[in-house]
This record gives sequence, structure tokens and C-alpha cells, in this order.
Amino acid sequence: MALNESVLEEFGLAPRWVRRGMAAAQEAAGTLSVEQGGAPGTSAAGLPPERLQNGEPAGRALPQPAVDDSDARTALSSFTPEPQRASSLPAVASRAPHVAEPPAMSEPSSFGAPPDDGFAWFDDLPLHPPGEAHAAVPALPAIHTLDWDALSERVANCERCRLCEKRTQAVFGVGNRNADWMLIGEAPGENEDRVGEPFVGQAGKLLDNMLRSLALARGANVYIANVIKCRPPGNRNPEPDEVARCEPYLQRQVELVKPKLIVALGRFAAQSLLKTDASISSLRGRVHQYEGVPVIVTYHPAYLLRSLPDKAKAWADLCLARDTWREAGSEAGREGGAASGAAPR
Repeated sequence: MALNESVLEEFGLAPRWVRRGMAAAQEAAGTLSVEQGGAPGTSAAGLPPERLQNGEPAGRALPQPAVDDSDARTALSSFTPEPQRASSLPAVASRAPHVAEPPAMSEPSSFGAPPDDGFAWFDDLPLHPPGEAHAAVPALPAIHTLDWDALSERVANCERCRLCEKRTQAVFGVGNRNADWMLIGEAPGENEDRVGEPFVGQAGKLLDNMLRSLALARGANVYIANVIKCRPPGNRNPEPDEVARCEPYLQRQVELVKPKLIVALGRFAAQSLLKTDASISSLRGRVHQYEGVPVIVTYHPAYLLRSLPDKAKAWADLCLARDTWREAGSEAGREGGAASGAAPR
């Protein structure tokens, strides 16, 4: 490798581009010579006058005098850095139409390589790590801190379990939010899912008649809710994970209502509240506790529509609930009278 080529390789300039520059400069020099009529002492055909007089044909190619390659040297000098500019360049033929390219070098060219300080490559990267975007989203308040409006909105937009995928609407609850009686069922059915209220249809009408027999009414002095707020597909029993995800809503409802008595309607509601797998027949007729509130277990109104003989048992359960409520009210009155210094009645 010649000295000038080694210098150019050191500075990342490929020999092929240098040779192309040399060829272009040489062709430009040759063209300029032809346009000016050739060197002094030659004819327009490029032959000396004395050779034309001897009868030599003008079309015969004869060797041409060397062309001054100072222009080519000047063009090539721009590719060479000043401190290490080559002192001389090889002589080349002035009229060579094409200069053969050297064989491909094994070393890769540096023209396609990115700059070492290519910070622009990082312009499309996010300004913050992915984890910071999730951390910036504020967490929802805990369910046990919500008031009635916030709790109702949370239930309406709940996606804590897969039941939200096929519901028409979540069924929050209905009734007096300061009632002494709280009735808790299993889950919404088809009618409840459509209307958005618990215990509608024929089962709801039967429940209203049962309450009326105790001087109670849905919109007056009772509050009605369900363990599950969304309808299970095909009215199937809710799965344990669905109960676990929905139970905090019911717990908060009980905390807000502060009832003096809870009536569990049906086996599923009773087992969910009391954390047991006992049968409903074994749970009936006794007073249980949920979060410090007395619980009475009875049959679900939909079951009573299919089993008329058990209506008498359900009436007995409601009588027990009434007596328990009265006793709870009497104890509350006695505690209040003792605290105020009045004698108990």
C-alpha cells in the first residue's frame, strides 16, 4: 500500500473514493486540454505538422504527451489532513477513460458508522422509567373509608372479579340507610340485574308481604343488600374468590347502616356471613353474630315459592328476628338509661 493510501486509511477514507476523485480530476484535465486545441506545436488532430506532411493518417492513435496533473493533486490534497499531507502523488495517464477499482478491503468502511457521541439516538426513549408511570397513578381510597356516595360509585364501576364482564349493572342496595333491620341475600338474579335493585319480581313481592306482616317496608325501615353485587352467569352460585373480592363492600354497608338486626336470606348468604358450611336447617332457630350484630337465618323467598310448606318455618324465623330486635332495643335503652343515671324500666 502506498504512503498516501495508508494515510487515508488511517483517517477512515476508503481507497475507492480517493481513486474515483483522482479519475474525475484526470478526466477534467484531459477534457480541458482537448478543448484548448492540444499542446503547442500540434495540429487539431493531435499530430505534429511534420508527421502530417509525411503522409501519416490522422485517425491513427498516437501516444499523447503527459498532461499536467497539478489539478488532480490539488483535488486530492483536500482528502488528506494538513499535518500528514502526502508529499507526492503517483503520475497517471491523462486520457485514461476508466481507472480500475482496487479489490475490496477486508476492513469495514467507517462512513456508515454512527458517531461515538450519538446522543440523538436516545431522543425517542421515555423521560421516566416505566415503573414511575404506574407509581404516579394515585391509589384508590380503601373501601372501609368510603361514604355512601363514594361506595355506591365504587360498586357501580367495580372490576375486582370476572362477574363484571357480563353484568348489565351492579346491584348496590336499597332502603333506609339508618334502618334497624338489614336484610342480606345471595346475589342478583336476572330481574335484579336488569332493574338494578335487589329482590324484584315474584321473590321480591313475597319478601314485601313478609315484611308487611311485621309492620316493615322496603323503603321505610329496612335496608336490603346482597353478598354479591353482580349477577353470576346462569344464576350459578358465586365462587369463593368472587365472594372474597366483593365482601368488603357488604362489610362497609353494615358499618354505615349500623343495624340492630341482620336477617340472612338463604343458605349462601348465611354461610358467607357466618363463615360456615353448615346447612340452613342447622343454622335456623338460633341467634348468630356478624361484626357484633345479631343474625337470624331463614329461607330465601325464591326457595319459598317452590316449597310452600316451608313458609310456616320462615314465619317462625321472622318472629324470632322480631323478638331479637326488641330485646336488642331494650338492652340499648337500659344501657342508655344507666349511662344517664335513670332507673331501668
